[in-house]
Amino acid sequence: MPNENHTPMDFDALTRLLHARYSCRAFRPDPVPRATIEQIVRTAGRAPSWCNAQPWQLIITDGKETNRFRDALFAHASNHPQQPDIDWPKQYTGPYKVRRRTCGWQLYEAVGIEKGDRAASTAQMMENFHLFGAPHVAILTSEADLGTYGVMDCGGFLSSFCYAAQAQGVATIPQAAVAGYGRFVHDFFDIPENRLVTAAISFGYADAAHPANAFRTERAPLSEVIDWRE
Repeated sequence: MPNENHTPMDFDALTRLLHARYSCRAFRPDPVPRATIEQIVRTAGRAPSWCNAQPWQLIITDGKETNRFRDALFAHASNHPQQPDIDWPKQYTGPYKVRRRTCGWQLYEAVGIEKGDRAASTAQMMENFHLFGAPHVAILTSEADLGTYGVMDCGGFLSSFCYAAQAQGVATIPQAAVAGYGRFVHDFFDIPENRLVTAAISFGYADAAHPANAFRTERAPLSEVIDWRE
């Protein structure tokens, strides 16, 4: 039986919110007020977690600290191999490979990078380590002892953070690329060994005029998501 406290209007508003959010790849320098950031984190903390463990913790940078991290990360990524806390996917195959490549080519087309231009595509990839110009980055960590389940819970928190931010007019981009340098992130922020660097979320106000923000990715149809059993 439907909950009488929830109306179709609630669902429509949620649907609009989910459709409006996208991964922002160019930000304005304007900082987000701390009260707004705290409200986003407080709301994201309502995400479900295994046994209500709530394993997520955040380091959030502001002002000069964002720039200090941005500069150090870019310099490190330019000269060192990745050392993630969590193993990368073994490979992308089938529809996962297609979706990944489609997203990449959408971005390259939006910013005017032609096929085969390795220098330009590499430069665009390295923008990950400039945090796309965002005024803030949140480093998301999980308790190592909780293993896969803690990481999974952090994924739910990450999504909730992005949608809560969108509701406040704040743009976001979750970044596995930053977590790829987990060892460096540990050292830079003095993160203890019992915490796994799971992702970064760069956030701020979108530069709506930047071409990198001009495209939107598609979502798989239900036929590729649901396997009905009757």
